Amino acid sequence: MNVRTTKQDFRAIGRVYPTWNAPLADLPVSFTYGGKEYRGMPEYSRVSHELTDANIMRAVYTAVLEAGLEVQLTYTEYRDFPVREWVASFTNTGTADTPILENVKIGGALDGKLTDFVWSNGDTCRDDGYEWFTETFGDKDSLAIAPVDGTSCNGAAPYMQIHMEDYALRIGIGWSAMWEAVLTKCSCGGGCYTVGQKRCHMTIHPGESMRTPRLTVLAYTGDEAHGRNLWRRWYLAHILPRENGQPLKPYLCMHNWNCEGKPEHTAATEENQCGAIDRYLAGGLHPDIWWIDAGWYPCDYNWPLTGTWFPDEKRFPNGLGPIGKKCEETGMRFLLWFEPERVVTGTWLHQNHPEWLLSAYDENGNEQSNHLLDLGNREAWSWLVNHVDALIKESHIHIYRQDFNFPPLPIWVTAETEDRIGAVENLHVQGYLAYWDELILRNPGLWIDSCASGGRRNDLDTMRRAVPLHYTDVGYGNHPIKQKQHRALFEWIPYFRAHNMSWDNPDGTYGGANNPVDEFAFQCAMAPALTSMTSYLADDAAYAVDRKMVPVWRAAAEIMLRGDYYPLTECRKDPADWYAMQFDDSDAGDGFVQVVRNTQVAEDTCVVQMHTEPGKTYTFTDRLTGNSFTKTAEELADGLAVTLDKRSGVVLFYVYA
Repeated sequence: MNVRTTKQDFRAIGRVYPTWNAPLADLPVSFTYGGKEYRGMPEYSRVSHELTDANIMRAVYTAVLEAGLEVQLTYTEYRDFPVREWVASFTNTGTADTPILENVKIGGALDGKLTDFVWSNGDTCRDDGYEWFTETFGDKDSLAIAPVDGTSCNGAAPYMQIHMEDYALRIGIGWSAMWEAVLTKCSCGGGCYTVGQKRCHMTIHPGESMRTPRLTVLAYTGDEAHGRNLWRRWYLAHILPRENGQPLKPYLCMHNWNCEGKPEHTAATEENQCGAIDRYLAGGLHPDIWWIDAGWYPCDYNWPLTGTWFPDEKRFPNGLGPIGKKCEETGMRFLLWFEPERVVTGTWLHQNHPEWLLSAYDENGNEQSNHLLDLGNREAWSWLVNHVDALIKESHIHIYRQDFNFPPLPIWVTAETEDRIGAVENLHVQGYLAYWDELILRNPGLWIDSCASGGRRNDLDTMRRAVPLHYTDVGYGNHPIKQKQHRALFEWIPYFRAHNMSWDNPDGTYGGANNPVDEFAFQCAMAPALTSMTSYLADDAAYAVDRKMVPVWRAAAEIMLRGDYYPLTECRKDPADWYAMQFDDSDAGDGFVQVVRNTQVAEDTCVVQMHTEPGKTYTFTDRLTGNSFTKTAEELADGLAVTLDKRSGVVLFYVYA
């Protein structure tokens, strides 16, 4: 790859909070316990450290405070990248409730002069999601950002940048609920950055542990492209889950949904799912993933009726195993959707285990119909693990998909007492992550798709265990909106999936009707994973579009997962804008440039300034037409001109030497 970690990058990370052998009082943790403020770890802390592999060093600091409160701060150092992480936990080892723990923060002062702060509103489930904002800290003294509803990416994304005068930071937060990040400008021009659970004022019961959000910081010098691709390379090396120990490949997803005109998979049967697989295979289309989404349980065509996690016996008298077995026999992975945390009134869990549920009430005191399965309840957690594990094994599930379609914050608040603010949330998040860890442990090769009404819970601790195959519920066929979303994802969460829907009207505006899948729909869905919306009932002409375009997508996606990313145009959700991007792998000496002329672009030609290496000669090929041409890096310095018809795109693969 082009981007390499430099000595200057490692020097920069050395300026971001202390390393493992720094004085204990300087470590980046602070909290108030029993009214006493603590900064750093107490002087009597014990320290252990180890190399977990050749590139990762971990140190753990432990101290016990009054009333048996054990405090642990864990520091992780990635020695192949300029990345450091911190997370703390608090465990009551005594026999009585602890004094109040509050104001728990990870982080502290940053060395150097603060210039600006870049943050995003995350996935808001609206067209305005995945927007980015820059705060310049002119007259502003501080800024605090936090998500809004109890999911970790709605209203504020747990990914952000801090620019100092001579270096910059990329930051990821690992907390799947209500985190808060605070950046304060100091009078000297420097800054102080901390992360914590937003709502934290709690006593801890005997035997309980509470933990903080995990703070991950990458430091870099140089330009934005350098920082962007350092993050991508670190993420692909250390965060992206693997399948049987191997990196995830580009995967083509297909499904048979809206059977009989019913929503989602509420009318799915063994027959219509296996029949659709056979039809696709006979037509020369071979999905990598067969996808069954919401509605496979008893729900009377109303998929949000969640809480009865058994296959509908009327539609699946043999369970889901025959579908899973067919996927294995034909070389596919079987993906199945769950939403275990939402339990609706009247479902199996609500009727049989109301003691496991947390509820909220309206202004008139009426109980809401959506209840939360309390993953901080050990009995509930154990039942869920055992039940879903059995379903995974019986159904031959390869990809476990978890959704979350309602805000948990009002329920957590309702369940709290004044001395336990944030405790129910904290225990739930721990249970949620431990649940996934246990499923993966029990089912080697299983991997997880994270969804929460789209991308509302894709914090960095979730992403250590999952990929966002469904990163939003907004804009599947609105190409400029997707371009804005993809711009953020390629930079921060580089494995995701796109739909090849088209919702544009003949006049170039966007409505909501699904147009047939065509080449332009594929051009606007170039992502590491793809769902083709070509119906299994379509004719051979429609199948032919997939047979033509899937190889192009797959070749591009393979480079996306090993190349450096260079956005070549702005993404403003405007159909009058061109869209262009480049992926380049200098180790292999190849890459591609993609250019898309959106539906309302006036100009016939776009000139893009691609990334090149001096002295190299580039040979470009359009695999759809077979046309090739060659240009030197010096010729490309003036830009690469691409002429396209309106509503069309091109992927120009290249090799260079």
